[in-house]
Amino acid sequence: MANVYKNAGFNLSTTNLTTVYTCPADRTAIIKSIQINNDHSGAIQTEISVTDSSASATFKIYHKDIAADTTDNGVLSPLVLESGDIIKIQVDTANKIEGMISYLEIFDEKSA
Repeated sequence: MANVYKNAGFNLSTTNLTTVYTCPADRTAIIKSIQINNDHSGAIQTEISVTDSSASATFKIYHKDIAADTTDNGVLSPLVLESGDIIKIQVDTANKIEGMISYLEIFDEKSA
């Protein structure tokens, strides 16, 4: 197995549920952090959901009003994703939330 540390930035330009990360095929991902920055003068309601592709179900893992001009972490401990699992974020104000996901991708060479 090959381990690769990565990060992915996001900028939420809509209030729609937005995919910010999809775990690739033949990989497992360990999400270390989802840093969420509110660059607005007021609080913004933020929700993070994970779609478990093996169960065909979506679970809300974070729901918070992020205070003005602050940053919060959307995961309190490592979050393990399997191939095809998806992280989505929805906010109630567009163009004011941005952030960074830090994660480890583990490539399973045997199943490739």
